[in-house]
Amino acid sequence: MSLFRRASTTSELLAIGGRARARGRAVRSTEARQQSVVWASCRLRSDLVSLMPVDVYRKAGPINARVTTPPVLKVPSAWADGQPMTIGEWLGSSQMDLDTHGNAFGIIRAVDALGKPAQIDLVAAEDVSARIVDGRIVSYRIAGELTEPRHVWHERQFTVGGLPLGLSPIAHAALSILGASGAQSFATDWFANGAVPSAHLKNTEMQIPDPGQAAAIKARFQASVANGDVFVSGKDWEYSALAAKASESGFIQQMEYTDVALTRFFGVPADMVDVQSSTGSVTYANITQRNLQLLVMNLGGAVKRREDTISARILPEPRFAKLNRDAVLAMDAKTRAELFKLQVDARLRTPSELRVLEDHEPLSEEQFTEFDRLFPSRTQTPQ
Repeated sequence: MSLFRRASTTSELLAIGGRARARGRAVRSTEARQQSVVWASCRLRSDLVSLMPVDVYRKAGPINARVTTPPVLKVPSAWADGQPMTIGEWLGSSQMDLDTHGNAFGIIRAVDALGKPAQIDLVAAEDVSARIVDGRIVSYRIAGELTEPRHVWHERQFTVGGLPLGLSPIAHAALSILGASGAQSFATDWFANGAVPSAHLKNTEMQIPDPGQAAAIKARFQASVANGDVFVSGKDWEYSALAAKASESGFIQQMEYTDVALTRFFGVPADMVDVQSSTGSVTYANITQRNLQLLVMNLGGAVKRREDTISARILPEPRFAKLNRDAVLAMDAKTRAELFKLQVDARLRTPSELRVLEDHEPLSEEQFTEFDRLFPSRTQTPQ
């Protein structure tokens, strides 16, 4: 079976149900993402992360020396021959999966001489499930095909103790807001209980059950989860990472959250996605302060997690990766000029360095001569 073909339900898979219930009506698994503010928040975060170039450094005494970026951090994947996926596109696509599903998956197609990933092809989170034993992932199933963990690229965010899968921002918010008694049991229920549609309960130890046995297991499972009770099962069960999407939709509709509340879940300022705040508009002295607030308070954690993952899994020690935040920290022309002047006056940078940042060539001898004619005295007389 192809890695990019969706797995079909067989008699070995026990379907839990087709839809979730929220406020007395059926809820489809795609309705959570139909909220425009949810899409806008994920799109904004994905776009900003895709703007950040990945720089590679190594420790050289007291400073970080920049080194050559490996090819995998320039072109990590390819759609086809001659159609590369750039690092910006790769980061943006995987960030969208992290923010909507809590997990981003890929297949490691090639490794370098050190055994580090040299090509990572992203796959849809909908096609991935994980087999968990004693709180550890022992295998993945991608589009129905069994895949060893060493061949899978897996990034996660908003994890909880005892579950090696990440949660989406909405699921993580529900964990705290609903006041679940146990984080691990809540996360397990979120992925696998009867309120989650389009999921499968699969026993990996037993053979394909006969219809009577399957009906008995199904009835027992439904009876347990319908009353919120604990379902006691065998030792090896498999959970689909995407199964929580419909529960998120039901959670949103049941709690009747507003657009402003949804922006809080995703860590995006309301005015950034055209949502009117009841407290009025937030004013900033300049664009730099606004972007700095967004970068530090809202995206800082996500960016740092991605830096750590790339450094640990792709780069050999002592090299490490940093996403260039300056690409997002844009300044207006006046603020940029004032900053450059301060850096020159403090002897932190030379005019030639700053001209390179502005895509200008270094000053020529003719330009120096003209400056000397226009400004005869380069030093100011002390007052």
